[in-house]
Amino acid sequence: MQPRLMPLETPFPPEAAEILATMPPPGGPPLKLFRVLAHNPRVLTRIKGGGLLDKGSISLREREIVILRTTARRGSEYEWGVHVHFFAAKAGFTPEQIAATRGNGSEAWSEPDRLLIALVDSLIDGNAVADALWARAATAWSAAQLLEIVVLAGFYTTISYVTNAFRVPLEDGAPRFPMS
Repeated sequence: MQPRLMPLETPFPPEAAEILATMPPPGGPPLKLFRVLAHNPRVLTRIKGGGLLDKGSISLREREIVILRTTARRGSEYEWGVHVHFFAAKAGFTPEQIAATRGNGSEAWSEPDRLLIALVDSLIDGNAVADALWARAATAWSAAQLLEIVVLAGFYTTISYVTNAFRVPLEDGAPRFPMS
């Protein structure tokens, strides 16, 4: 499918150039998503400010499970591929676990990982979390961590909307969804 909004190319407009110069990946051109968002520098700035890729209250592995499951369930092949490319190895995912972010594959995950996936699935399926699931999650994560998990799923739902609505072209070298 044709992109609905092409990523900006150099030379970038001055206001966008200033923001894009601070965006990942280091040493390379900004990601296509950021160059699409740069059509509106205000939105780009707000998205950049709302990101949760810094060291937070949850582990890198937990963060990436939330992101990969959210983007997979939301059908954002672009964002899923970017996170597999940049973070899956650092998070210690096996190929089976990466593939399982797209489907059931519960045998690929530990019990805490399955609980986190159930939490994300509940948010996506019902925009809420049932009391029994919340009680289990509250024994595994602190209030601060649960807040981060829920906001992270919401943030990557927004990113999925952007990548899908504008049909952001896939990044070179980023993996595609595994065949089901």
